[in-house]
Amino acid sequence: MKPIKILFAHSGGGQGGAGQGSFDLVSYLKKELQNDFEIHYPIIDDPEDPSYQKWKKLLSKEFENLDQPVMLIGHSLGGSMLLKYISEEKPNISISSLFLVATPHWGKNGWDIDEFVLQENFEHKLGKIATVFLYHCKEDLIVPFKHLNFYKKVFPNAIVRILNGTDHAFSNGLPELVGDIKLKKS
Repeated sequence: MKPIKILFAHSGGGQGGAGQGSFDLVSYLKKELQNDFEIHYPIIDDPEDPSYQKWKKLLSKEFENLDQPVMLIGHSLGGSMLLKYISEEKPNISISSLFLVATPHWGKNGWDIDEFVLQENFEHKLGKIATVFLYHCKEDLIVPFKHLNFYKKVFPNAIVRILNGTDHAFSNGLPELVGDIKLKKS
């Protein structure tokens, strides 16, 4: 059976090895999901100086090469960049599930970087996504827990996983995410 494709959009910062950005989380996912899933983990040019244009260029290339349907995972900045790209560029691909991990909210009542702000009512421009999952630690040390409230309002039917602790990078893994991915596969 052909493996299910997952496109993983990484967090901000370096991605080159253990302890950097999303590297450990992706390594964990590859280990836990090995035979049934094919995880694509592309990295933007100069990830320590992210811009939406870099994300747009990368995601355009990736979406052109994906079979349908695809699962999307966005970790931190990568989650908000997936949402921005999908809602603004409207790629012609079927998205079976969207998993947003510790995703920041940009703009009013969030972080203030204009180029990362989602358009008003962006959620209506996403197309059909069967299921949305949200994961956030109550005491996340990087993205405050209150950012989750924005996404809970935007995606009222999302499955929300509120996690204990301060984790943001999930260097030791995220079993809840693995369980949900395996559940969506069946």
